[in-house]
Amino acid sequence: MKNQQTGRRQFIRQTTLAAGSLLTLPMVSEGAFYHSSADDTIKVALVGCGGRGTGAALQALLTKQNVKLVAMADAFRDRIDECYTSLMADDLMDIAGVAGTVKHRVAVKEENKFVGFDAYQKAIPLADVVILTTPPGFRPLHFEEVVKQGKHAFVEKPMATDPAGIKRVLDAAQIAKQKKLNVVVGLQRHYQTSYRELYSRYKDGMIGDIVSAQAWWHNDGVWMKQRLPGMTEMEYQMRNWYYFNWVCGDHIVEQHIHNLDVINWFKGGYPVKAQGMGGREVRKGKEYGEIFDHHYVEFQYADGTIMNSQCRHIKGTLSKVDELIVGTKGSIACDAGTITGRKGNVLYQFDPLKRNEPYQAEHDELFAAVAKGEYKFADAENGANSTMTAILGRMATYSGQVVEFDKALNSGINLQPTRYAWDADMPSKPDANGCYACAVPGVTKFFS
Repeated sequence: MKNQQTGRRQFIRQTTLAAGSLLTLPMVSEGAFYHSSADDTIKVALVGCGGRGTGAALQALLTKQNVKLVAMADAFRDRIDECYTSLMADDLMDIAGVAGTVKHRVAVKEENKFVGFDAYQKAIPLADVVILTTPPGFRPLHFEEVVKQGKHAFVEKPMATDPAGIKRVLDAAQIAKQKKLNVVVGLQRHYQTSYRELYSRYKDGMIGDIVSAQAWWHNDGVWMKQRLPGMTEMEYQMRNWYYFNWVCGDHIVEQHIHNLDVINWFKGGYPVKAQGMGGREVRKGKEYGEIFDHHYVEFQYADGTIMNSQCRHIKGTLSKVDELIVGTKGSIACDAGTITGRKGNVLYQFDPLKRNEPYQAEHDELFAAVAKGEYKFADAENGANSTMTAILGRMATYSGQVVEFDKALNSGINLQPTRYAWDADMPSKPDANGCYACAVPGVTKFFS
């Protein structure tokens, strides 16, 4: 959104369609939303006002319920200002060229724009539903506060970046269930019609028992932010957050979780151990922090089923985001929406005309439940365990060792800074040349 005019017009494409959706969002003009009375207003607080947060806020405001955005929180004031400007635009435009606005649903007073590391604590009490879209290292802390305050939530994936954070999320998830708080996690394939249809047919026995699976997330990679004069180490790592494990978790956690979660969903469980390989083949510069540019992991489930997982950020290589599930009677090609028999005959083909916009659907279903006073969604536990699956894969590739799920989960490994402050002592520091230490398979160890 560096160019404000272009950024506002292409806002939906950049924030909600960047993850791969090709369908049109239902943009509408002011007055077309459903309103029954002032008393049915669902107040929303947005915690994390970057690109994904802006998109999630828009999706909440596009639901049929009487939703109002009343509070915004971010560590950086400029992120709040960019988000607010985008949401207040008169000419938001989707990929089909349909214009509309949601500004009449934005009711954020200046005093309810909170900045800093404690901003979330000030925004959450003002809302009925909280949207958590900061970088994932902050997720456990923020989710705990949401549950403590008794609020419903949309929580973007992943749920944490280390085992200690996963334990915190799992504990909070149990309390959320006790309080009957709706929690939707941004693993949107659970809300995608094609995946739901494939899953239904799998449960009906169309491919038999799962014997193996493949998962891919290959693309060119994402943005990178340069260090600017005057930045503290904390600010630089937060601005360039994708490349630091305490705040991102590596791209196997931040992106590939989607594909790993699909296999977990169909398997009805989580791997018990993993081993793999990975490294930095291309992205070796100091600007790329400490993460790998490729991972290959062999996950094993309790029944012996193997999932082979690949993710890569290298320009000029194969681009592929997909899952393949192989059963005793057939296979599911998830992205194509196709189920084939053992001899290659097509048993089922999803009708592409029935595709929905899953990023919108997860908000539609969440806010419909909140409006009706229904308790329907408890996604946090699965979100945490699928995140832990990705963390397990990272630990396996970083070490080159076999790593067990339960041992890793209960290890207490914590990547977070001892305090969140601009002058904090960071867990990863640059050397004299500005480079950061990276894991070395065969040398890096997590357990004695």
